[in-house]
Amino acid sequence: MISKLSLDHILFLDIETVPQQESFDKLEPIDQQLYTDKTKYQRKEDVTPEAFYDRAGIWAEFGKIICISVGYFVNRTEGQQFRTRSFTGGEKELLEEFAHLLKEHFSKRNHLMCAHNGKEFDFPYIARRMIIMDVEIPEKLNLFGKKPWEVPHLDTLELWKFGDYKHYTSLKLLTRILEIPSPKDDIDGSQVRDVFYNEHDIQRIATYCEKDVVAVAQIVLKLRKEPLLTDEQIISK
Repeated sequence: MISKLSLDHILFLDIETVPQQESFDKLEPIDQQLYTDKTKYQRKEDVTPEAFYDRAGIWAEFGKIICISVGYFVNRTEGQQFRTRSFTGGEKELLEEFAHLLKEHFSKRNHLMCAHNGKEFDFPYIARRMIIMDVEIPEKLNLFGKKPWEVPHLDTLELWKFGDYKHYTSLKLLTRILEIPSPKDDIDGSQVRDVFYNEHDIQRIATYCEKDVVAVAQIVLKLRKEPLLTDEQIISK
């Protein structure tokens, strides 16, 4: 049960992704065709692949990771803290830095990774991009041969489903109904591409991403019936 988990054994995370290129016309012709084929059933009949390209970041084959934010609990003598940090820069570099963090600090058997919808999106997306970018996949992301109960992944969306596998609740909705301060006070996921390609403001994206990480941690605290984090307890590195 979640109440029995040690909070300091959990690495909370969130990722932000964008299309690999700024626009559809910058893709190689073969990639344009592959994207057209990939999205054939996602697009409405009157929506062209060009118009649909702003959503390319949701697929690891056509997107890339521009930020991975993490957070973890630290029990200090003066009280509990929740520390956050973000990995940004070139995709290969940030993936290598994230992999190093997992190997050096979250590699024990009882360590877990936690994200909202992480099992469907964040965790497999990171693993796929690591393969594409020729980065060795850390043990915590390599699920080959693992039984379901051996997978070291915690998902707040899955916890909220209570076995209802067709159910989906966004992070924004879940924080609202649980009366957790909303992390969506600046930009939302639909604006990340424009902030990255047009404004070139990766720090703004990292701040947004870290707030999502805090929100996921707050949900876990709420599910454990523990006090929420205060602003003073949240430390950004």
